[in-house]
Amino acid sequence: MKLDFTRHQLRQLAFQSIFIQLFDEELTAELAIERALELYPRQMTDEQDVPAYLTQVVLGVSEQEEIIDATITKHLKKWKINRIARTDLSILRLAVYEMLYLDELPAKVSLNEALELTKEFSDDESRRFVNGVLSAVMLEAEEK
Repeated sequence: MKLDFTRHQLRQLAFQSIFIQLFDEELTAELAIERALELYPRQMTDEQDVPAYLTQVVLGVSEQEEIIDATITKHLKKWKINRIARTDLSILRLAVYEMLYLDELPAKVSLNEALELTKEFSDDESRRFVNGVLSAVMLEAEEK
C-alpha cells in the first residue's frame, strides 16, 4: 500500500524524525522515521511505503550533521548551538540540509517551510530566531 503525503506532511515527518534522534543518539535514521510514522494517524504497512524524500532528508541530516551544524553555528549571534531548543535545532537542521543539498528546491521554499514548522511546533520568538539564521544561510548560499 502506497501512502501519499503532501510535501508539508513529509517535512513534518522529517522534522519529527530528526527531533526524535536528538533524544537518542544511538537511534538510526531508519528507526527514527519508523517512530515518527507511528505518530502519524495512518499506518505504514511495510518499509517500501516510506517516501523517498523523507528517507533522503532524514538520512542526509544524520550523515551531514557536522557540516549542517557548522553552517548553523557560523550564523549564530551570541548563541551556542547546544543552547538552541531541540525543536528549533531540528527545524534548522532540516532546512539547512535542504538549502545545501537539494539543488532542485529553492532556498526560499525551505525557509518558508521552516517558518511554517515553527508556527506548528514552536513559538513566535523561535520563528524570528529561525528566520534570522536561515536568512543568513540563504544569503551566503546565494553569494557562492
